[in-house]
Amino acid sequence: MKKELIDPFNRKIEYVRVSVTDKCNYRCGYCMPEQGVHPEGMHTEYLSYDELARIIQAFVNLGVSKIRLTGGEPLVRKNLAGFVKQINAFEGLEDIALSTNAHHLAREAQALKEAGLNRVNISIDSLKAERFNKITRGGDLVKVLVGVDKALEVGLNPVKFNMVVMRGTNDDEIEAMVDYGLEKGVEVRFIETMPIGPAGISMMDQHYAADKILARIKKHVGSDLIPSTGRTHDGPSRNYTIAGTQTRIGVISAVSQHFCESCNRVRLTARGVLALCLGQEDAVDLRTPLRQGISDAELQQMIVQAIAKKPERHFFNENVHNIEFRQMVQLGG
Repeated sequence: MKKELIDPFNRKIEYVRVSVTDKCNYRCGYCMPEQGVHPEGMHTEYLSYDELARIIQAFVNLGVSKIRLTGGEPLVRKNLAGFVKQINAFEGLEDIALSTNAHHLAREAQALKEAGLNRVNISIDSLKAERFNKITRGGDLVKVLVGVDKALEVGLNPVKFNMVVMRGTNDDEIEAMVDYGLEKGVEVRFIETMPIGPAGISMMDQHYAADKILARIKKHVGSDLIPSTGRTHDGPSRNYTIAGTQTRIGVISAVSQHFCESCNRVRLTARGVLALCLGQEDAVDLRTPLRQGISDAELQQMIVQAIAKKPERHFFNENVHNIEFRQMVQLGG
C-alpha cells in the first residue's frame, strides 16, 4: 500500500517546493532586498545536490509525487539539469516543475527537458522593457522572452506566466498580459502581493485584489471565464478558461481569499529548513541531522513528525509583522 503524508487537518501533502539556492540575478522589490540575502563565503550552508536528492527521495517514499525546483533563481546554480536527471529516476515521482525568471532559460531549456523536467513557470511582471528593468532592478526583458520561446520550442508543457500585480506599478498591463498569453498559447496567472518579510510587507500598499483582476479580464475578453476542472497541478491558483479559446488564466489570492483549506505543500529551503507554511514561522531543520548521519528511516520519521506540526492556515490579514522573519526569496515562493 502506497504511503501518504496527512497533516493534522486531513490534507494530503503531495507537493514539495525545493529551493536550490537563495541567490538571484534579479532583485524584484516584493521578493528580495536590493543588496540580496546571501552572505558571501557561506556556500557550505547550502545543501548539496546529493543532500537535496536524499530528502526528496524520503518525501517520494512517503507519497509525494510532485517536486517544484525554485530559488532565488534556480538557473544560477550550476548543473541543474544534472540534478533534474538524478531525481527523475525516483520511482513514484510523477512531476518535476521549475519556477524561473527565464533570464538563462534559453541556454538551459533543452538540457532540462532531456533530463526530465516537465514544465515551467516564468515570472514576468511587465511587457515593457524599461518598466521590467525597474521592477527587477536590472532584468532584461528580451532575454526573458527569448527564454519563453525556447521553453515552448523544446516542449515544456505547460508554460505558465506568473505576474505579480502591483497597483500603480504594473496594474495597467493586466489586459496586455492576457493578450500575450493568447498570442503565445501560455497560461497566465495573476498573483496578489503578499506580506512575506520586510520586502513584501513594504509593498502591501500596492496590493491589488484578485476579484478586481478577474473583473477586468472578463470585461477585456468580452466573454465568460469558465472555471477549470480536472487539472492536478494548479496549486493555489483559481483557474479559468477564456470562453471560445484554449487559453487559461488564473489568480492566486493568498491575501484576499486564502486557499489554506486545500494546501497540499511544504517548502524546503536551500539551507535545509523545512518550512511548513508560507505565512507562519513553523519550520524544521533537516540539514543538521542529515549531516550528523541520520538514517533514511529516521529522516522519513522526522518528515512525518514535521507534517504533524503543519498549521491550519496563515494569518496574512491579521498580523503581517509576525512573518517578517524571512524573505520570500529564501522560501522559494
